[in-house]
Amino acid sequence: MIIDKLSGSKVRFEVTVTKELFEHALDHAFEEMNQKVEIKGFRKGKAPRSVYEAKYGVESLFEEAINHAMQDTYYDAVVENNISVVAQPKINLDFNKVKRGEDFTYEVVVAVKPEIQLGEYFGLEVKKPSDVATDEEIDATITKELEKNAEMVLKESGALEVTDTAVFDFSGSVDGVKFDGGTSENYELVIGSGQFIPGFEEQMIGMTPESDKDVVVTFPADYHEASLAGKEAVFAVKLHEIKQRVVPTLNDEFVVGLDLENINTVDEYKASVKANLEKGKADRNVNEITNKVVELATANATFEVPEEMIKEESARLHETTEKQIKQYGLEFEMYLQYMGKTKEEYDADLLAQATRTIRSQLVVEAIGKKENLSATKEEIEAKYLEIVEQYKIQNVTLEQAQAAIPETAVVDEIVFKKAIDLLVQNVKFIE
Repeated sequence: MIIDKLSGSKVRFEVTVTKELFEHALDHAFEEMNQKVEIKGFRKGKAPRSVYEAKYGVESLFEEAINHAMQDTYYDAVVENNISVVAQPKINLDFNKVKRGEDFTYEVVVAVKPEIQLGEYFGLEVKKPSDVATDEEIDATITKELEKNAEMVLKESGALEVTDTAVFDFSGSVDGVKFDGGTSENYELVIGSGQFIPGFEEQMIGMTPESDKDVVVTFPADYHEASLAGKEAVFAVKLHEIKQRVVPTLNDEFVVGLDLENINTVDEYKASVKANLEKGKADRNVNEITNKVVELATANATFEVPEEMIKEESARLHETTEKQIKQYGLEFEMYLQYMGKTKEEYDADLLAQATRTIRSQLVVEAIGKKENLSATKEEIEAKYLEIVEQYKIQNVTLEQAQAAIPETAVVDEIVFKKAIDLLVQNVKFIE
């Protein structure tokens, strides 16, 4: 079979359907159509072929038979000629020229994986990020933990200050008339949080427990309740309690209270925080290095990605995004507003992301092939067992995983990972 290479990573070839194969396809088409039509005197599917053809004509079977024959022969041609198709084919055939008892030929144009001219991919220069946790990072992490364990306690003495929590009653009125929503008891408010009308919290500063005060404020002009917007209000305030947020002191007692395994002193805790920070940095740095070296190797390669591959990946990314949006109970239009993007900008970003993804995947696959990477029996089995573990909640067995996922797909995944590891191992780190 002659395969013509076209631009845009497409190929064209012709496939011939023999008269014998077409006759077999007509038999198949008759079985299908005979189940759908009604012929007087016969139950569905029971009419003889001669009766069916006398009523409807053999030509009524042609479209079904031709499609069936092309489906089988197309698949065989692709497999036998090792054509790596990446999209649905475009098939050219004049159905009117197909005749019973004769061979017929159809033309196929289909997108295929591109031929990739790899550039340099070993010894690529990448700046190595530091895995070391700084004192500032360690202190910030410990401070966050201390803040998380802070407690609210009654302030024993002194007046209300910024960051204190006031427990108070209030009753608001406009022109001497109380309004809906303007009264509450034992309300808790962090002074300085800006939760109340501008000026309210500032006037409470300096109050002491069981003291009273009239707080005078003006509602903003754009206040959500139109009847109050721009109006002056008086709130009769009675302060009951003042609470303080007390952050614990970093000492051995605090560390023991965290109930961390084999960590009982401040020094041990600081060492643990440092180790965890550096492990996190190391993991992130591996991802950063991996992404960078794949990006460089991809930039060094020369090839043309079929438009169909990019469109398919773009559609997959969009589907994933939509599922995530729905999990948060959002509509797509709301998501666009939140992201500050138009539909056109979103589509352009998705297309760019799809292009980067497909180009990177193709380059890594090409490197794996060039380096003759493969997967051992043990690696394949281990991967299947990993899949079983991943879906253990659905009680998936090893046999089910092997039946559902072709071994070729598992091998491809293993080889892909090996190719990336090989790239990282051969990186040239620079300062």
